[in-house]
Amino acid sequence: MTTLAGILLLVNAAYNLIVWPRFWKRVTVDPRARDEAGKPTRFYTVHAVLIGIALLIAVVSAVAGIALLIG
Repeated sequence: MTTLAGILLLVNAAYNLIVWPRFWKRVTVDPRARDEAGKPTRFYTVHAVLIGIALLIAVVSAVAGIALLIG
């Protein structure tokens, strides 16, 4: 069961590390991301925070998955 959990955590990490950076590229070019003066909007800020948290969770999942597989 530990091996399965480790593999699932690594799959989760890989998925998040593949998907979120691609989504970030779309957010940065979205017209709602910047106002007329070129400053970041709440749309940009909220997505930056959400994507940052998702990537942090991906890193933690990868570390936990590796720890489970090694230990």
